[in-house]
Amino acid sequence: MDWDDARIFLTLAREGTLSGAAVRLGLGVATVSRRIDRLESALALPLFARHQTGYRLTDQGKALLPRAEEAEAAMIGLTRSAEAQAEIAGHVRLATTETLVAPLVAPALAPLLAQHPRLSVEVLTHVNALNLHRHEADMALRTVRPERGHLVGRRLGWLAFGLYAAPGYLATRAPGPLRSDDTLIGWPEDVAIPPARWLHKLAPDLRPRCQLNTLSGQVSAVSAGIGLAILPDFLAIPAGLQCVLRELPDGSAMIQPLWLVIHADLSASRRVRAVADALTTAVAGWLPAVEASSANFSAAATAQVHTAGNQVKNASAHLNTATSEPGQ
Repeated sequence: MDWDDARIFLTLAREGTLSGAAVRLGLGVATVSRRIDRLESALALPLFARHQTGYRLTDQGKALLPRAEEAEAAMIGLTRSAEAQAEIAGHVRLATTETLVAPLVAPALAPLLAQHPRLSVEVLTHVNALNLHRHEADMALRTVRPERGHLVGRRLGWLAFGLYAAPGYLATRAPGPLRSDDTLIGWPEDVAIPPARWLHKLAPDLRPRCQLNTLSGQVSAVSAGIGLAILPDFLAIPAGLQCVLRELPDGSAMIQPLWLVIHADLSASRRVRAVADALTTAVAGWLPAVEASSANFSAAATAQVHTAGNQVKNASAHLNTATSEPGQ
């Protein structure tokens, strides 16, 4: 007896009539009758006694009923397990920077979590990069190029930076991109990140008079009129700051790559892939909007960001390909 036979046997036993079983099963009365006759012939047992009022189980049919019910319970359990495997559920830990949460991460997660009620995401914004190899996080979205390792990831695009100042500060100084009497806002000396190096290249003889170890702090300092700082467009433009300079002395643009990285062991996980897909889609729509909001976007940055933009469209599909270049 296969499951389909058991299903028809159980339904007829519960309904008591061919017509009732046919309606319940979505089959024709003749089909149900034929299948029961075939089952009885295969088992060489009379399972039902035929009466004018309907079908009643024989002693042999009653003996088989518990076995058929066990098969039904097993099939229901199997179906539920398969549905649970297909469902996007579980907990995902995403490491990122605090400045990316409001403009990018939160808008990406809102529809994802609404669509999958059993999915949860923990966003970790530690100052120091978490180690994916030690499973301190499942995935990472960061601007710092990660260490090499057994990881899966892609560069999603570029974040453009510029030397920014508040309109009030610019009103008190003589025109020019950068002057020797300007007040610079920068990073502590022990912080070795691209914006800190760019500021030194722009003004090697000027030491930042105001040092802060967060971008949000630097945006606040610039907004207060303290001086100039190298800031990302996505933070500076909404704050109403004005860009003074976009290119380094050698003509190169001040841009940083945005990496999405997953530990290779989790690259096939449905929950991790769902978060990765949501972030990739969000980046594809967010970066062009940031670029469009900057009227002074440099030609050098435009060329590099457009090149990277082509990678964004295919980044999610390529996350299944292991690479040693990104990590966390």
